[in-house]
Amino acid sequence: MNYNDEEKQPTQQEPLTPLQERLKREEEEELNKKRAKKDKGGNKTGYFVSGLSGVIVGALLMWLLLPSLVGQLPGTNTAINQPNQHNTQTATAVTTDITKAVEEVSEAVVGITNMRQVSNFWNQQSTTQAAGSGSGVIYKIAGDKAYIVTNHHVVSDAQQVEVTLADGSKENAELVGSDIWTDLAIISISSKNVTTVAKFGDSDVLKQGEAVIAIGNPLGLEFYGSVTAGVVSGKDRSVPMDLNEDGYVDWNMEVLQTDAAINPGNSGGALINLAGELIGINSMKIAESSVEGLGFSIPINSAIPIIEELELKGEVQRPAMGISLLDLTEVPAFYQQQTLNIPEEVTTGVVITEVVKGSAADKAGAKQYDVIVEMDGKKIENSIELRKHLYNEKEVGDKLKMKVYRQGKLVELELVLVNKTTL
Repeated sequence: MNYNDEEKQPTQQEPLTPLQERLKREEEEELNKKRAKKDKGGNKTGYFVSGLSGVIVGALLMWLLLPSLVGQLPGTNTAINQPNQHNTQTATAVTTDITKAVEEVSEAVVGITNMRQVSNFWNQQSTTQAAGSGSGVIYKIAGDKAYIVTNHHVVSDAQQVEVTLADGSKENAELVGSDIWTDLAIISISSKNVTTVAKFGDSDVLKQGEAVIAIGNPLGLEFYGSVTAGVVSGKDRSVPMDLNEDGYVDWNMEVLQTDAAINPGNSGGALINLAGELIGINSMKIAESSVEGLGFSIPINSAIPIIEELELKGEVQRPAMGISLLDLTEVPAFYQQQTLNIPEEVTTGVVITEVVKGSAADKAGAKQYDVIVEMDGKKIENSIELRKHLYNEKEVGDKLKMKVYRQGKLVELELVLVNKTTL
């Protein structure tokens, strides 16, 4: 047994005196204070770093958001804060059927000024001044002349006629011919500066409600080439005309009715369809406070024979029968039975209200209250159809066969047409 290695036994600590315990406790308290002070100093540094970071981030956010926030404030001008922004503009050229038609015809529509001699009261000298204005349509070029159709009343009693073209140039015009009965006239100018000629359409194929365009110079040359659009309101209209202003109706003009605006100065201008074809010569508007959109135009199919004759002869040698007319539909049923004594099945025709003594009708044996129902084998229902047949298909000197009802009996008459030269 080796006794040299002593077995180590746990050392037993001797108990501390009261003084030692107090000193130890004070030492521990002092150590705890130092530790607490150190920890507190470290936290302040962390708080400072965190706060500084927050300030920096907030400033960056405000710098980024400030322009949009300012733009939302009442009374602020966003354009000042955003100088690079500009208003956008879109240029779109719109083309329609109406614009195409107008482009084709507009330069063929001209201004017409009626010039007359006016005496000066003070020096007793005469000067030529504008007495009125209207419109016209260039429809033909022949050699060095261009022909223009307009209204009779536009050039009536003119000592001189002046034409204003689309480019503003002016030409002195020559009167070729005029016809009071259809309110049509033809004038001519030099073709040197003429660039556009209107094409004749077919007014017989027009449909009620079809779109039409009026081109002219309402209220004078200040509104040169004005365009209005509308529809065909009615066909085969008959408008009474007092041509010599004696208070009595002398003529029933056949016209187209349209709601396209036609005002003073539009007279003689063009009424065209969407194909750009001339289908009417604007003539008049009923001007009353209670009437709106009621304009009239001479159908081109009725105008063409007149235009051709005016070109050729300078006047219309119009065949005449020598009678006054009234549509049967305008006669009350009582008088149809008692005075005219026509069969009940006869509902249309033209009543002869007066026979001029010595006229073609008088010589043929026509009587007052005869009812015309047929001409040259064609049924006649009204005065418009009668005039169409008489003026479009007959000439002075031609024979005309017609059937009339006279007191219930059908009578056949034959007459030789003469020239109608007076009212």
